[in-house]
Amino acid sequence: MKTLFLAWQNPKSRAWFPVGRLSFDGEDYQFVYTQGAKEAQANFGFQLVYSFPDLNRVYTSAELFPLFSNRVMRRSRPDYKNYIQWLNIPESEDDPISILSRSGGRKVTDHYEVFPCPEPDENGLYHIHFFAHGLRHFPPSATARIHQLQNQELLYLTLDFQNPYHSRALLLRTNDNYNVGYCPRYIVDDIFQGNNKNPALVKVQVEKVNPVPAPLQLRLLCRITAEGHDYFPPFSSQQYQPIVTDEIPTDNKQVGHKVGSLLGLDL
Repeated sequence: MKTLFLAWQNPKSRAWFPVGRLSFDGEDYQFVYTQGAKEAQANFGFQLVYSFPDLNRVYTSAELFPLFSNRVMRRSRPDYKNYIQWLNIPESEDDPISILSRSGGRKVTDHYEVFPCPEPDENGLYHIHFFAHGLRHFPPSATARIHQLQNQELLYLTLDFQNPYHSRALLLRTNDNYNVGYCPRYIVDDIFQGNNKNPALVKVQVEKVNPVPAPLQLRLLCRITAEGHDYFPPFSSQQYQPIVTDEIPTDNKQVGHKVGSLLGLDL
Protein backbone atom coordinates (compact mmCIF):
# COMPACT_ATOMS: atom_id res chain seq x y z
CA MET A 1 0.00 0.00 0.00
CA LYS A 2 1.37 3.39 -1.03
CA THR A 3 0.00 6.43 0.76
CA LEU A 4 0.17 10.15 0.04
CA PHE A 5 -1.26 13.05 2.00
CA LEU A 6 -2.85 16.12 0.47
CA ALA A 7 -1.94 19.33 2.29
CA TRP A 8 -3.70 22.70 1.95
CA GLN A 9 -2.16 26.06 2.78
CA ASN A 10 -4.24 28.93 4.08
CA PRO A 11 -3.28 31.79 1.73
CA LYS A 12 -3.50 34.41 4.51
CA SER A 13 -1.85 32.76 7.51
CA ARG A 14 0.23 30.42 5.32
CA ALA A 15 -0.46 27.63 7.82
CA TRP A 16 -0.55 24.10 6.39
CA PHE A 17 -3.17 21.42 7.10
CA PRO A 18 -3.24 17.78 6.00
CA VAL A 19 -6.73 17.57 4.51
CA GLY A 20 -6.78 14.31 2.56
CA ARG A 21 -5.18 10.92 2.10
CA LEU A 22 -4.62 9.10 -1.19
CA SER A 23 -3.72 5.42 -1.14
CA PHE A 24 -2.99 2.86 -3.86
CA ASP A 25 -3.05 -0.90 -3.29
CA GLY A 26 -1.74 -1.88 -6.70
CA GLU A 27 -5.20 -1.99 -8.27
CA ASP A 28 -7.35 0.84 -6.99
CA TYR A 29 -6.83 4.39 -5.78
CA GLN A 30 -8.71 5.61 -2.73
CA PHE A 31 -9.16 9.16 -1.44
CA VAL A 32 -10.59 10.16 1.93
CA TYR A 33 -10.58 13.42 3.85
CA THR A 34 -8.63 13.55 7.11
CA GLN A 35 -9.42 15.19 10.43
CA GLY A 36 -7.22 18.10 9.39
CA ALA A 37 -9.84 19.04 6.80
CA LYS A 38 -12.41 19.54 9.55
CA GLU A 39 -10.09 21.88 11.44
CA ALA A 40 -9.16 23.80 8.29
CA GLN A 41 -12.80 24.07 7.26
CA ALA A 42 -14.04 25.22 10.66
CA ASN A 43 -11.32 27.74 11.45
CA PHE A 44 -9.62 28.77 8.21
CA GLY A 45 -12.22 28.71 5.44
CA PHE A 46 -11.06 25.56 3.66
CA GLN A 47 -13.40 24.65 0.80
CA LEU A 48 -13.81 20.99 -0.11
CA VAL A 49 -12.29 19.91 -3.42
CA TYR A 50 -14.95 20.20 -6.13
CA SER A 51 -14.53 16.61 -7.30
CA PHE A 52 -14.66 15.31 -3.69
CA PRO A 53 -17.75 17.14 -2.39
CA ASP A 54 -18.56 14.85 0.56
CA LEU A 55 -16.41 15.11 3.68
CA ASN A 56 -17.68 11.74 4.95
CA ARG A 57 -17.18 9.58 1.88
CA VAL A 58 -14.51 7.20 0.65
CA TYR A 59 -13.78 7.75 -3.05
CA THR A 60 -12.38 4.82 -5.01
CA SER A 61 -11.21 4.56 -8.61
CA ALA A 62 -9.26 2.21 -10.87
CA GLU A 63 -7.60 5.32 -12.36
CA LEU A 64 -5.72 8.07 -10.59
CA PHE A 65 -8.11 10.89 -9.76
CA PRO A 66 -7.64 13.92 -12.04
CA LEU A 67 -6.88 16.11 -9.03
CA PHE A 68 -3.62 14.17 -8.73
CA SER A 69 -3.00 13.00 -12.29
CA ASN A 70 -3.01 16.64 -13.44
CA ARG A 71 0.07 17.11 -11.27
CA VAL A 72 2.08 14.42 -13.01
CA MET A 73 4.11 15.45 -16.07
CA ARG A 74 3.09 13.61 -19.23
CA ARG A 75 5.61 11.15 -20.63
CA SER A 76 5.16 12.76 -24.04
CA ARG A 77 6.71 16.01 -22.85
CA PRO A 78 10.18 16.57 -24.35
CA ASP A 79 11.56 17.49 -20.92
CA TYR A 80 10.12 14.42 -19.17
CA LYS A 81 13.44 12.55 -19.01
CA ASN A 82 15.17 15.56 -17.44
CA TYR A 83 12.30 15.93 -15.00
CA ILE A 84 12.63 12.33 -13.79
CA GLN A 85 16.37 12.83 -13.38
CA TRP A 86 15.77 15.97 -11.31
CA LEU A 87 13.46 13.97 -9.06
CA ASN A 88 16.18 11.28 -8.79
CA ILE A 89 13.75 8.50 -9.70
CA PRO A 90 14.92 5.54 -11.81
CA GLU A 91 13.06 5.44 -15.13
CA SER A 92 11.84 1.94 -14.29
CA GLU A 93 10.10 3.29 -11.15
CA ASP A 94 8.47 6.43 -12.56
CA ASP A 95 4.91 5.53 -11.64
CA PRO A 96 2.51 8.39 -10.75
CA ILE A 97 2.65 7.81 -7.00
CA SER A 98 6.47 7.85 -6.98
CA ILE A 99 6.52 11.04 -9.04
CA LEU A 100 4.01 12.77 -6.79
CA SER A 101 5.85 11.58 -3.68
CA ARG A 102 9.05 13.20 -4.84
CA SER A 103 7.78 16.28 -6.70
CA GLY A 104 5.14 17.42 -4.22
CA GLY A 105 2.64 17.95 -7.04
CA ARG A 106 2.95 21.73 -6.78
CA LYS A 107 1.04 24.03 -9.11
CA VAL A 108 0.96 27.81 -9.25
CA THR A 109 -2.83 27.89 -9.52
CA ASP A 110 -3.80 26.70 -6.04
CA HIS A 111 -2.68 26.10 -2.46
CA TYR A 112 -2.04 22.36 -2.28
CA GLU A 113 0.91 20.02 -2.03
CA VAL A 114 1.21 16.25 -1.71
CA PHE A 115 3.75 14.28 0.29
CA PRO A 116 4.30 10.60 1.06
CA CYS A 117 3.73 8.71 4.28
CA PRO A 118 6.99 6.77 4.63
CA GLU A 119 7.30 3.21 5.86
CA PRO A 120 10.22 2.08 8.03
CA ASP A 121 12.96 0.11 6.33
CA GLU A 122 14.40 -3.18 7.62
CA ASN A 123 16.45 -1.24 10.18
CA GLY A 124 13.49 0.73 11.51
CA LEU A 125 14.60 3.93 9.77
CA TYR A 126 12.24 6.38 8.09
CA HIS A 127 13.43 8.21 4.98
CA ILE A 128 11.63 11.35 3.82
CA HIS A 129 12.68 13.09 0.61
CA PHE A 130 11.81 16.72 -0.03
CA PHE A 131 12.93 19.69 -2.08
CA ALA A 132 14.11 22.70 -0.08
CA HIS A 133 11.35 25.30 0.14
CA GLY A 134 11.43 29.07 -0.10
CA LEU A 135 14.56 29.46 -2.23
CA ARG A 136 13.07 32.49 -3.99
CA HIS A 137 13.34 34.36 -0.69
CA PHE A 138 17.09 33.80 -0.36
CA PRO A 139 19.93 35.94 -1.79
CA PRO A 140 22.01 34.80 -4.80
CA SER A 141 24.77 33.72 -2.42
CA ALA A 142 22.50 30.95 -1.11
CA THR A 143 21.90 29.62 -4.62
CA ALA A 144 25.63 29.75 -5.30
CA ARG A 145 26.29 27.76 -2.10
CA ILE A 146 23.67 25.18 -3.07
CA HIS A 147 25.56 24.48 -6.30
CA GLN A 148 28.65 23.71 -4.24
CA LEU A 149 26.92 21.12 -2.08
CA GLN A 150 27.98 17.50 -2.38
CA ASN A 151 25.75 14.44 -2.32
CA GLN A 152 25.35 13.07 1.23
CA GLU A 153 26.61 16.35 2.73
CA LEU A 154 25.02 17.01 6.10
CA LEU A 155 22.64 19.91 6.58
CA TYR A 156 21.57 21.30 9.94
CA LEU A 157 18.14 22.37 11.13
CA THR A 158 17.93 25.84 12.66
CA LEU A 159 14.80 27.36 14.21
CA ASP A 160 13.76 30.60 12.49
CA PHE A 161 11.67 31.79 15.45
CA GLN A 162 11.35 35.35 14.08
CA ASN A 163 9.74 34.14 10.87
CA PRO A 164 6.58 36.29 10.53
CA TYR A 165 4.59 33.42 9.00
CA HIS A 166 5.62 30.48 11.13
CA SER A 167 7.41 30.72 14.48
CA ARG A 168 8.57 27.09 14.17
CA ALA A 169 9.99 27.37 10.66
CA LEU A 170 13.11 25.26 10.23
CA LEU A 171 15.99 26.59 8.14
CA LEU A 172 18.40 24.29 6.36
CA ARG A 173 21.95 25.40 7.19
CA THR A 174 25.32 24.27 5.88
CA ASN A 175 28.33 23.56 8.04
CA ASP A 176 29.79 26.95 7.05
CA ASN A 177 26.60 28.77 8.10
CA TYR A 178 24.82 29.36 4.79
CA ASN A 179 21.04 29.12 4.87
CA VAL A 180 19.99 27.13 1.79
CA GLY A 181 16.22 26.76 2.19
CA TYR A 182 13.46 25.70 4.52
CA CYS A 183 12.25 22.32 5.64
CA PRO A 184 8.65 21.84 4.39
CA ARG A 185 6.13 22.82 7.03
CA TYR A 186 4.20 19.58 6.79
CA ILE A 187 7.06 17.70 8.47
CA VAL A 188 8.11 20.38 10.94
CA ASP A 189 6.00 19.11 13.87
CA ASP A 190 7.33 15.58 13.50
CA ILE A 191 10.91 16.84 13.29
CA PHE A 192 10.41 19.01 16.37
CA GLN A 193 9.07 16.06 18.30
CA GLY A 194 11.97 13.81 17.34
CA ASN A 195 14.59 16.52 17.84
CA ASN A 196 13.28 17.43 21.26
CA LYS A 197 13.48 13.81 22.38
CA ASN A 198 16.87 13.07 20.89
CA PRO A 199 18.46 15.33 18.21
CA ALA A 200 20.87 12.57 17.21
CA LEU A 201 17.99 10.49 15.85
CA VAL A 202 17.21 12.94 13.03
CA LYS A 203 19.68 13.55 10.18
CA VAL A 204 19.32 15.71 7.06
CA GLN A 205 21.53 15.13 4.03
CA VAL A 206 21.84 16.41 0.49
CA GLU A 207 20.36 13.86 -1.89
CA LYS A 208 20.93 15.69 -5.17
CA VAL A 209 21.62 19.20 -6.49
CA ASN A 210 20.06 19.95 -9.86
CA PRO A 211 21.80 22.56 -12.01
CA VAL A 212 20.10 25.05 -14.30
CA PRO A 213 17.74 24.64 -16.18
CA ALA A 214 16.05 22.85 -13.27
CA PRO A 215 13.52 25.27 -11.74
CA LEU A 216 14.40 26.76 -8.37
CA GLN A 217 11.77 24.69 -6.56
CA LEU A 218 13.51 21.52 -7.81
CA ARG A 219 17.06 22.70 -7.18
CA LEU A 220 17.97 21.09 -3.84
CA LEU A 221 16.71 17.58 -3.06
CA CYS A 222 17.20 16.56 0.57
CA ARG A 223 16.65 13.41 2.59
CA ILE A 224 15.69 13.18 6.25
CA THR A 225 16.56 9.94 8.03
CA ALA A 226 14.96 9.35 11.42
CA GLU A 227 14.95 6.39 13.74
CA GLY A 228 11.53 4.98 14.49
CA HIS A 229 10.46 5.20 18.11
CA ASP A 230 7.19 5.66 19.97
CA TYR A 231 7.32 9.40 19.30
CA PHE A 232 8.23 9.04 15.65
CA PRO A 233 6.05 7.25 13.45
CA PRO A 234 5.70 10.28 11.17
CA PHE A 235 2.32 11.80 10.34
CA SER A 236 0.47 9.84 13.01
CA SER A 237 -1.21 12.73 14.85
CA GLN A 238 -4.97 13.28 14.86
CA GLN A 239 -4.89 15.65 11.86
CA TYR A 240 -3.69 12.82 9.62
CA GLN A 241 -6.37 10.32 10.63
CA PRO A 242 -9.12 9.63 8.05
CA ILE A 243 -12.60 10.87 8.84
CA VAL A 244 -14.11 7.72 7.32
CA THR A 245 -12.32 4.40 7.61
CA ASP A 246 -14.80 1.86 6.25
CA GLU A 247 -14.21 0.48 2.77
CA ILE A 248 -17.03 0.94 0.28
CA PRO A 249 -18.47 -2.03 -1.66
CA THR A 250 -16.77 -2.93 -4.92
CA ASP A 251 -19.91 -2.30 -6.99
CA ASN A 252 -19.96 1.31 -5.79
CA LYS A 253 -16.46 2.10 -7.00
CA GLN A 254 -16.16 5.12 -9.21
CA VAL A 255 -14.00 3.57 -11.91
CA GLY A 256 -12.33 6.24 -13.98
CA HIS A 257 -13.70 8.92 -11.63
CA LYS A 258 -13.58 12.27 -13.47
CA VAL A 259 -16.26 14.44 -11.90
CA GLY A 260 -16.35 18.16 -12.65
CA SER A 261 -13.50 20.58 -12.71
CA LEU A 262 -10.71 20.50 -10.16
CA LEU A 263 -9.20 22.95 -7.80
CA GLY A 264 -5.62 23.68 -8.80
CA LEU A 265 -2.93 22.90 -6.26
CA ASP A 266 -0.53 25.63 -5.23
CA LEU A 267 1.89 26.75 -2.53
